[in-house]
Formats: sequence, C-alpha cells, structure tokens
Amino acid sequence: LALNTFVKLVRGYSTITRLEVAHIRNDYGLTGPQFGVLDSLGHLGAMSMCEISRKMLVTGGNITVVVDNLERDGLVKRMPNPQDRRSMTVDLTPRGRKLFDKIFPDHARNMTRMFSVLTEAEQKRLGELMKKLGMRLATGLPEES
Repeated sequence: LALNTFVKLVRGYSTITRLEVAHIRNDYGLTGPQFGVLDSLGHLGAMSMCEISRKMLVTGGNITVVVDNLERDGLVKRMPNPQDRRSMTVDLTPRGRKLFDKIFPDHARNMTRMFSVLTEAEQKRLGELMKKLGMRLATGLPEES
C-alpha cells in the first residue's frame, strides 16, 4: 500500500510541476529553478546563496548558475553579506520585483485552477495529510517494525 501511495504522490507532483514549469517557461521565459529563486526572494526577501540552496533543496553549484543567469538578465543582484564577508546576499532588483509582482498572481491563479479538480474539502484534507507526513518525517524515519 505504501509503495502504491508513493507512486501516486510522485506522479501527481510530477504532473503539477511539469504543467507549471511549462506555464512559467512559455509565458515568462523562465526555467523552473529561476522562478523558484524569484519566488523565494519575492516572499522572503534577501538571502544568502546557502539559504536559497536550502530553501530550494538544490546544491550550491546549481544555484550559482541560476543566480548568474538572473543577474545577467537584471532580475537579481548580489551584495556582500554584512554578517559574513565570505558570502553574498542575493536580492531582487526593481526589475526583478516588478516581474515577481506580475508572475506570482498568475502563478497562484494557475495553481488554483489545477487544484480545482479537487473539492475544497479534498484540498484541505490533502494539505493536512502532506503537513502531517512532512512534520513527522522531518525528525527522521520511524523505526522499522
């Protein structure tokens, strides 16, 4: 049963991600990771490269390339981190903020449209179950029985 549930979860996640990445790429010319960085900075403000990597669950090398490209396009800027001279802080430029403010409402509408295949009660239950799963596993795997 657990493996069957896992396969369904992964397939559902993959489908949602594929559709949303295509939407972001086709409408805004951004990759999924580029949108992820803009989204993180847009909601949470300036962050170090390490914080962005942890937030997006990717390696620092990958984030460096993504941030390099966003910086080249004038959407983000790097600044020295006042607390740690060895690291850089990344933040949205005014152009990046404007793009984020344009994209995010559209992204939210698109996600709402995708999840509308579930009733409100089903969406609430799914959210509760995913939160429970994440919270319980955040402390480690349960002991084998």
